[in-house]
Amino acid sequence: MIQEYQLRVLPEIAANEQRIKEYLIQEKGLNARDITATRILKRSIDARQRTIFVNLTVRTYLNEMPKEKEYQETVYHNVSYRPQVIVVGAGPGGLFAALRLIELGLRPVIVERGKNVRDRKKDLALIGREQTVNPESNYSFGEGGAGAYSDGKLYTRSKKRGNVDKILNVFCQHGASSSILVDAHPHIGTDKLPRVIENMRNTIIDCGGEVHFETRMDALIIENDEVKGIETNTGQTLLGPVILATGHSARDVYRWLAANRVEIEAKGIAVGVRLEHPASLIDRIQYHNRNGRGKYLPAAEYSFVSQVDGRGVYSFCMCPGGFVVPAASGPRQIVVNGMSPSNRGSRWSNSGMVVELRPEDLGNDELRMMNEEWAAQQSSAADARLSDFNSQLNMMYFQEALERLCWQQGNMKQTAPAQRMADFTKKKLSYDLPESSYAPGLVSSPLHFWMPPFIADRLSKGFQQFGKYSHGFLTNEATMIGVETRTSAPVRIVRDKDTLQHVRLKGLFPCGEGAGYAGGIVSAGIDGERCAEAVGRLLLQ
Repeated sequence: MIQEYQLRVLPEIAANEQRIKEYLIQEKGLNARDITATRILKRSIDARQRTIFVNLTVRTYLNEMPKEKEYQETVYHNVSYRPQVIVVGAGPGGLFAALRLIELGLRPVIVERGKNVRDRKKDLALIGREQTVNPESNYSFGEGGAGAYSDGKLYTRSKKRGNVDKILNVFCQHGASSSILVDAHPHIGTDKLPRVIENMRNTIIDCGGEVHFETRMDALIIENDEVKGIETNTGQTLLGPVILATGHSARDVYRWLAANRVEIEAKGIAVGVRLEHPASLIDRIQYHNRNGRGKYLPAAEYSFVSQVDGRGVYSFCMCPGGFVVPAASGPRQIVVNGMSPSNRGSRWSNSGMVVELRPEDLGNDELRMMNEEWAAQQSSAADARLSDFNSQLNMMYFQEALERLCWQQGNMKQTAPAQRMADFTKKKLSYDLPESSYAPGLVSSPLHFWMPPFIADRLSKGFQQFGKYSHGFLTNEATMIGVETRTSAPVRIVRDKDTLQHVRLKGLFPCGEGAGYAGGIVSAGIDGERCAEAVGRLLLQ
């Protein structure tokens, strides 16, 4: 017999299977001899009160052993001789699109401008060691996309868009821990995710698909308002419907689309900083205990959101026990992001702290001047042809301008400008900085002075509000590191909501975060599957 129970227990009980069994015997009246196995189905931490509890859904097997696997397997068949579909980008959108295409009996051909997930690691190390960014292999470009070396968090609110459990099960099938099916905020970890991604690639190849690394799409092949394939920097022409999953940092793709009159539109983004605290401080605050998290609790998370002067100010991509990393994708720019290993065991915790920015906000005088100056600097023969499409790239121009400004403040290297948190709210220069996880190094800088007031003033007010909600959070032990700009794509590639094809171009399926239809690993994976199903309806009807 199988029984399921909802338990609310202390952390030391939740951490030990034998203690859970003892609890079931004592509190639920079960016979010890009858319990042959237990399996945790769901787990979440309730830290709202001084006493911390763990909520568990436990499946108990009485006088029988589990027969089912911990995860559901997907069957992938050989598609070597099936119609081919071009998938541009090997991030989560592209990888899950390719795997779903195989399920449907279609042959994916992936082109990825960056290197494979292992070789990327060498280029990432050079950013910290030599202050150089490879524009084709970095934290944004390469197999696995921006998420591969930026934490691997799998939490999403996009449950209405598709099957979240399917995405998590596919990860488990390719080597991720089954704990991601259990935890309320699932997380693979930067140290574990590359192997999972490699296994996904191997499945695609073993089933007859192709994966081409260091192969950049340079142009779509368009005939009579239909996309027939792509041209690449290697001279290859690849034919078939195109799933365009290039990620949120492929600015050359946005420029090409705009210059070639492919319908796109500016989209709201959020920009700000990475805020880094000592992990022990966040543990003490969140777990209401001067001794921190103790033996049985993980590094503490937090989430803050507020409205300040009509715009959202909120934490984003919180990385407990993690690192701040240099996430630029080209020269003369500084962008920061966060990541955590699977054990979340570093001495620091960080998150993005960002301000909502809408396209209409660029009419604000300070932002408009900043944007116009940058757009003028970037003018080229291609950009000159944009005319009225220029406004569609305005949010992208703003991202670029802020990243360039940050680079100038960081001594024109990957050393990032930084300021103590309380000093920022008091508009004071920090004469020294705390030790940081950011490998290229920090330089003290008055972020309150050079960041646009539209952003800086709202951040300051937001921090003061968060400090009232959570005593001790607003502190000079915390460091603001500039700038966080790649929270989402600055452009949406417009598609039909029913067919998921581009609004005008048949055979083009804008996909995932870079197309403006997702916001993280899981939601991008879901969108990849949806786009693959849409291609299936086109080719297999």
